[in-house]
Amino acid sequence: MSDVTTAEFNEDGKYIRKIRSFVLREGRLTKGQSQAIEAHWPAMGLDYTPQPLDLNQVFGRDADTVLEIGFGMGASLVQMAKAAPEQNFIGIEVHKPGIGTCLSEAGAAEVTNLRVYHHDAMEVLEHSILDGSLARVQLFFPDPWHKKRHNKRRIVQAEFVQLVRRKLKIGGVFHMATDWENYSEHMLDIMNAAEGYNNQSTTGTVVERPDHRPLTKFEARGHRLGHGVWDIMFERIA
Repeated sequence: MSDVTTAEFNEDGKYIRKIRSFVLREGRLTKGQSQAIEAHWPAMGLDYTPQPLDLNQVFGRDADTVLEIGFGMGASLVQMAKAAPEQNFIGIEVHKPGIGTCLSEAGAAEVTNLRVYHHDAMEVLEHSILDGSLARVQLFFPDPWHKKRHNKRRIVQAEFVQLVRRKLKIGGVFHMATDWENYSEHMLDIMNAAEGYNNQSTTGTVVERPDHRPLTKFEARGHRLGHGVWDIMFERIA
């Protein structure tokens, strides 16, 4: 589970606490993580600025770009980038050890189509990503804030999903995954009420895990214990 923002929302999905007070979670780095950041940040790191990125300049080509919010330690993100060299990948993570591990694995895998931010996801989406520029936005296993009084801290809220929609191309997809059934129901409620999206599920609910999302070790262990995982994919149609 990954914290990706300090924003909170009210019952209508409006921000009630902006992210000005956001503090990056430095964490304790291992020697390997520190060395990976030192070695690979110049090539793969993106320093936050409030100006929109020129994706063609960043990646040196014109290609579909996938953005993942809160990639944790980055294992699945690196796998995806390795498996789809024709696509560009951007990951956002606030936890510095996750940045280090991701860069270490990306370096070992020799991927060249991955860039990462060590910053708050809301600020990056709002200011650094051009509207209509993304082929897919991924939000995998966000913090479920499962206590009812904490539900307003969940990132999937009405205002957030409209911010994501703005950043997607027409035909682009917002892909969420959670291992909390209650959160999957919350996601579906928010998305079904959201303007400009269409559920890619033929049943109007969840979808099978698509091939592009790798099975994590945590998830595979959960499957063996009979735990569920719910994938939700909505396409921007307007």
